Amino acid sequence: MARPKKDVKSLKAIIVSFRLNVDGYLELASNAETLGLTIPQFIRKKISGSALPRMRYSPIDRKVYVELSRIGNNINQLTKQAHLGMRNPIYLDGQLNELKHLLNGLKSNILNNDSKAD
Repeated sequence: MARPKKDVKSLKAIIVSFRLNVDGYLELASNAETLGLTIPQFIRKKISGSALPRMRYSPIDRKVYVELSRIGNNINQLTKQAHLGMRNPIYLDGQLNELKHLLNGLKSNILNNDSKAD
């Protein structure tokens, strides 16, 4: 028993080829890989206007983004307290120094991970 034939409209019978320089191909391949798609899948989604999947992040990147979000939230809270006069400047100075230390730690982690990737 044979497999049922596909509808003519759903067949991928037409081949379209085009040329790219090396830089264009590398950019196309990088964009497709970032989204977890093959190059043909990426091109089909791009030209059809359908939604592309969200970019995938490595677990290390996700942790960095979460930590940066927390630090941003802390900065916003400290700014609000400073504007409302709820905290004394000495306390705020200590908190800002702590945040600066955390940001420097994240920066060094990012730089270390980038140098390991090379």
